[in-house]
Order: sequence, then structure tokens, then C-alpha cells
Amino acid sequence: MTIRVLVVDDQAIVRDGLVTVLSLEPDLEVVGEAADGAAAIAMVDHDPPDVVLMDLRMPGTDGPTATAAITAAHPGVAVLVLTTYADDASIVGALRAGARGYLTKDAGRRELATAVRAVASGQATFDAGVGARLVAQLGAAPATQTVPDVVPEPPPAPAPRTVRDRFPELTPRETDVLERIAAGRTNPEIAAELFLTVPTVKSYVNQVFAKLGVRTRAEAVARVLR
Repeated sequence: MTIRVLVVDDQAIVRDGLVTVLSLEPDLEVVGEAADGAAAIAMVDHDPPDVVLMDLRMPGTDGPTATAAITAAHPGVAVLVLTTYADDASIVGALRAGARGYLTKDAGRRELATAVRAVASGQATFDAGVGARLVAQLGAAPATQTVPDVVPEPPPAPAPRTVRDRFPELTPRETDVLERIAAGRTNPEIAAELFLTVPTVKSYVNQVFAKLGVRTRAEAVARVLR
């Protein structure tokens, strides 16, 4: 099955390189290029691809704004962020906007192709550096405190600092699964780490999604970072 990809980046030389790299994969087809978020939104509205490979910082309509518009209007379109930036605010902003994956431009051809396939199949995916930051965030204060221009009102008491404390509705095993989802683990990887079968992990994932009121792994990660 061919995965149709729209490449969005304001630098022409980067777009050309991405198109070349993706075109080498027999199951990936680049169906368009856009130099900014507004053009990307218009192209998706006209002919939705399977995956949008989205830069974050572009003149005019930026990546997070375009991601939010695309995922709201076309829930079946997966957005995979590919950017130079891996700071907490950029990661959190992209996930809140609805991105299903996050890679930096240090990613190689194989990693990029694998990530495109993963988000197209409904998985969340992050490169190693981003995954490490997500793991660090699991024990941090709510991520809204790191987003520029967002000044939350002081809470009456210190916020819970662990996933287990923040989501008491989850069982200990469901919490273990959620932590690994947030770290970008696949179901087989979670199964191996927790000594469970893959069908059992899928069952836990569904239970976690139901209790958190989310539909995708990316939405679950955004809840953890909130």
C-alpha cells in the first residue's frame, strides 16, 4: 500500500532533499510540496495525503498552527514534525497541535521512512533525543509552564509530579504502559519490557485511552505533558 506524503518546509533545498530521500522508498509517494503552513492547509483541503511532513518554524503560518488546522479538519491525516528544534516548548506545542510524531533533522533516511510508516499506521513516534526529553517530562511539573506566553494561575498546592499521582484512575500496570507510550515505545517494545504479550499490551493501551478520553498515542502523550 502506497503512503502519500506532503512535504512542508520553507527552505527549497530541504524540500528537494526530502523529496529525493522519500522517493527512494517503494511504498512512499511524495504528492506535493509546500513552503509554508497556509499552502499546506490549502493543499490538504484539496487532496488530503496520508502523512504531512511538517517543519515548525516558517514565515507566515507556522507549523503548529498548520498542524492544528489540518488535524482538526482532517483527523485521518497524520502530521509528522521534522524540525531543527527539540526544546520542550516546541515538542509540547507540536503534540498539543495534534502532531503524531516528532523528529529532528538529524534523522537519517531509514529513521525518516520508518517514522512516516509509523504515523501513517496510527502510531506515535519520536526520535531518541525527543523520546529522552519526554521521559524526563514524566516527572516534571505540567508542561504548560514551559510554553511561552502562557502564565497559569498559581495552584493552591504543588502539582503532583509523577504520572501515577496525576492519573490515579489508572492501575499500576496501565501507568507502566502509559509511561512507555509517552517515551515512544511500540506495542512489541512495551510487551518485551513488561514481559507481556502484544495482545495484552493492546488491551492495556485501549483501557488507558478510554480512561484518559483520548483516541491516539499522540493525544495520550499530550495529556502526560499537559
